Amino acid sequence: MKLKITKGDKVITAILYENPTTKDFIAQLPLNVDMEDFAGKEKIFYPPKKLSTTERKAVSDPKIGDINVYAPWGNIAIFYGSYSGSRDLIRIGKITEGMDVINVTGTVKNVYFELLEQ
Repeated sequence: MKLKITKGDKVITAILYENPTTKDFIAQLPLNVDMEDFAGKEKIFYPPKKLSTTERKAVSDPKIGDINVYAPWGNIAIFYGSYSGSRDLIRIGKITEGMDVINVTGTVKNVYFELLEQ
């Protein structure tokens, strides 16, 4: 499955992984959100409904471009900087193109998430 993330006329594409958390996320698409900067390493937002976190696997080394859910808080995090990892991250996808759109300081407003046709 592919995800399209749009900010104005700029587009990010991503692949989504198959797991229960991803399925819950897809069910909430499309979404328009503001992505807040967190720790100078990730952009985060909270989906309207809590996502399933039953299939939790440790992501010990999240990479730039990884899309994860932080289980304790329920937020979605897209990493644009190096991070040491957490056993509470659930990987749901990976940015494949357009990472520069979120690799900026501060909040990125009006970001639109939608599933691409297969």
